[in-house]
Amino acid sequence: MSHNLRGKSTPAGGRVLLAFSLAAVAIASSWQPVAESLSIPRSSGKSGRGPNGSFGSSLGNFDRSSIGGSVHSRKGRNDNGKDRGSIVMASSSQSQDVEGTNEAIIDAVTHNEIPRELLSESTTASLPSEGDEHTTTHAQITTEVKNEEEDISIWPQFDALDKRMIKIALPCIANFAINPLIGAVDLFWVNRMGNALAVAGQAAANQVFSSAFWVVSFLPSVTATLVSKANANGDQEDLQDAVSQALVVGFCVSLFGSALMLKFPEKVLSSVLKDGAPALQYAKPYLFIRSFAFLPSLVSLIGFSAFRGTLDTSTPLKISLASNIFNAILDPILMFTFAMGVPGAALATLAAEVISAGSFISLMLRRKMFRWSKIFRLPSWTKLKPLLKGGAALQLRNVALNLTFLAVARVTQSLDDTGVAAAAHALAIQVFQVGGIVLLALSTVAQTVVPNELIEKVDSVTGRRHGGQVAAKNVVNRLMSWGFLLGIGLGTLQMLLLPMLQKSSPLQAVRDAAVVPSILASVYQIMNGLVFIGEGVMVGCGNFMQLSLSTVVATIGALISLNTLPKMFGLTGVWMSFGVFNSLRLAGVWLHQTKIGPLANLDMAKGKSQ
Repeated sequence: MSHNLRGKSTPAGGRVLLAFSLAAVAIASSWQPVAESLSIPRSSGKSGRGPNGSFGSSLGNFDRSSIGGSVHSRKGRNDNGKDRGSIVMASSSQSQDVEGTNEAIIDAVTHNEIPRELLSESTTASLPSEGDEHTTTHAQITTEVKNEEEDISIWPQFDALDKRMIKIALPCIANFAINPLIGAVDLFWVNRMGNALAVAGQAAANQVFSSAFWVVSFLPSVTATLVSKANANGDQEDLQDAVSQALVVGFCVSLFGSALMLKFPEKVLSSVLKDGAPALQYAKPYLFIRSFAFLPSLVSLIGFSAFRGTLDTSTPLKISLASNIFNAILDPILMFTFAMGVPGAALATLAAEVISAGSFISLMLRRKMFRWSKIFRLPSWTKLKPLLKGGAALQLRNVALNLTFLAVARVTQSLDDTGVAAAAHALAIQVFQVGGIVLLALSTVAQTVVPNELIEKVDSVTGRRHGGQVAAKNVVNRLMSWGFLLGIGLGTLQMLLLPMLQKSSPLQAVRDAAVVPSILASVYQIMNGLVFIGEGVMVGCGNFMQLSLSTVVATIGALISLNTLPKMFGLTGVWMSFGVFNSLRLAGVWLHQTKIGPLANLDMAKGKSQ
């Protein structure tokens, strides 16, 4: 049977590689004209500074309520091509209440704390010449701040926008990298048992747990969006409500999930394993132990989303790193030293999840991101409605996703009774995750940055306006270009690392069966970069139902493919079905960003941002 898995698949695999590569390039290029017509207010949130760096603090101490503080738009630049703000002093007959403020400005300019080029011509005329003693003028002061939109490239420029996104993305990438790496460690040690059935059983039970868990994973996605909006508005109360309610709902859902897997393990596993399958002897004990990890896993994900919503991606990385290092150390000890085998791997993972959840709870309490009083208080429908409304829409998506993954697992397990196909599929998944974690991390960045960018804000020091639809669209286009380029780079890297990754299995039959699926997994990264980030944008925009419907359509296409292609091409046919699945998801992303999404109409976006 393993020969059949390899034999017929190569020509079809080659055609699939070419077709999907060309399709991804064509769709990616269609975003460019859209993005390059945009402009964005360049606003770093920092004030201009004089020679001693005191301009920001000096201007920040002015009482704008007493000096007018009106903001105008001026298309001016200084000699360096940078944005220019100007301080304008009007006639002295308008107000006598600003004498102290005028004195502060004139004194700051005289002592070189505010560069003269930042002042308007009328204000400069009111100042004494350099070196002269200044005279006090009674004038009303208004701050004119440039809010000019500038063209911004769709492609990475390593400018301020790129640096801001990279700062958020790198910890997310590292955090997402840890879990698959630990999964690879688990797979490595289970493979060391030299038993393909043990690998197949562990993979099946792990897939069932992941599918059951991710059915309720709408909580982290919605929580991150709600926390991001509350954080952008500076509303601590709403932030606490979002986190507290997510924890309450998560607690109820996790109890139900754990009870279901503990009470009916055979029925749950029957979704991926046939009755009487040899791998059941390894799958059942693994699933029994992992069932207790439902609650701590969900708490950890909610905690990660809450910190991500506040643009803190470093803290979750530290927690995840510590807990998973513990898991990696405990794996061989429990599996071989204590001779627990596959259940030892499950127990090590459970311990790591408990440590992670406890750490998140402790830190969120310390940073006042939730309160116990809100946990034990019945929430109002007004507060709970956004979470449940967004969650209901995403629930449909999660069911569709996991229906696809369960169908993939079931078809894979049914290809042979030796466990070779299932073990080869698990190996190909590991190859896929090498690059997928980076792209998935960028998806979470989009979920956080987009809602934060959509809210128009005014800098408290400079009075500069930034954010809004145009700014958000520019961020989206830049993220999409990053996803496309990284998809190409990561796919190429996976191809180069393929010989080394295959060494994780000592079984030659498994390595041979995984060759073409692993190549397909590498090529799919090209469109995955666009799919993952595009779907993150949908979440960030709050378009949960659009995302869910797109996923449902993709699932229907995948199920049809899984019913036909594996019969002709074996395990390669399973991975060809993955290609159909992600191609339809990519079509949904394209429709959202160019036709039906809130950022698709550029004229509307520009009008609303002005």
